[in-house]
Amino acid sequence: MPHLKEISHAYVCVMAGGSGERFWPMSRHRTPKHLLKLFSDRTLVEETVRRLDGVVARENIFVLTNEAQLEGTRAALEGLLPAGQIIAEPAKRDTAAAAALATGLVRARDPEGVLALLPADAYIRDTATFAKQLRAGLARASETSALLTFAIKPGHAATGFGYLELGAAVEGDSGFRRVVRFVEKPDPATAARYVASGRFAWNAGMFVWSANAFLAEAELHTPKLAKFIREFPRGDPNAYLAGRFLTLMPKVSVDYAILEKAAAVETLLAEFDWDDVGVWTALPAYLPRDAEGNATRGHVVSIAGAANNIALSNGRVVALVGVKDLVVVETADAVLVCHRSAVDEIKKLMPHLPKDVL
Repeated sequence: MPHLKEISHAYVCVMAGGSGERFWPMSRHRTPKHLLKLFSDRTLVEETVRRLDGVVARENIFVLTNEAQLEGTRAALEGLLPAGQIIAEPAKRDTAAAAALATGLVRARDPEGVLALLPADAYIRDTATFAKQLRAGLARASETSALLTFAIKPGHAATGFGYLELGAAVEGDSGFRRVVRFVEKPDPATAARYVASGRFAWNAGMFVWSANAFLAEAELHTPKLAKFIREFPRGDPNAYLAGRFLTLMPKVSVDYAILEKAAAVETLLAEFDWDDVGVWTALPAYLPRDAEGNATRGHVVSIAGAANNIALSNGRVVALVGVKDLVVVETADAVLVCHRSAVDEIKKLMPHLPKDVL
């Protein structure tokens, strides 16, 4: 258990961007996945912030979003976080920009700060174990110059995630292991070999580090990011972001820009459940299902052998008659009908849709 002093220097920055494509038509550019209420009466970003209770003080939580989603994100977190702790990036970049913004924000407020950088749209039910391991990560970050990640034990040979090759255990009884290398999303055969070996885990995109450790690595590998962090102001950052974000922020992932080149990266294998809920076909694990395997939410009727469908109604009745293996999502202004095997193709719809439904 970390000391109170360590917790007092702990911060969490939540990445709440997203394109709003994979969960169309419920998600849109202004209301992507983290602003949807997929599993409860709370949005995923609200669930993420509430999951941090008991780990860090609310005043040490910041949410990083973009201009298009700022209003919706502030509305989703009204009463939880003040508007000033929800910050919009002036333009869409990638996770390296989010990491630099988070690190600069924390370092400007607390030179001894350690921070976790977490996605807003992961689904975690075991909040107690998550909180325990996140506290352990923040405590470890306060005593090492290594950059830290969370790893997920693979449940199957997924090709949609990057992988971490796990090395030896870190000295002591911390539970952390060294990361040998980061691996990009593999093909099916390679993913199967990774899982069979037992030496690889999914990269969950959850990171922990001390602000100064990340700055030191940025100085070596991405000097523009380092300059952005060093000069980050303590007060309201909006003017600084408007003037410096576009000129100093490369469009690149933090894995490629920093982590793959860092002197030391450690990982903690997650003991909590985790799901990035990346496509519609992830939902049946969390939705009620009937005897025919139809996973539904809202007013859905199925007859005549309709089976293995995913159907969500947001108002109007959805009737399934004798169909199988479909995804049907109804909203006020659009309806999606998609074969379950084609959910990864939904993003290809975007250029063909009217702008008023994007």
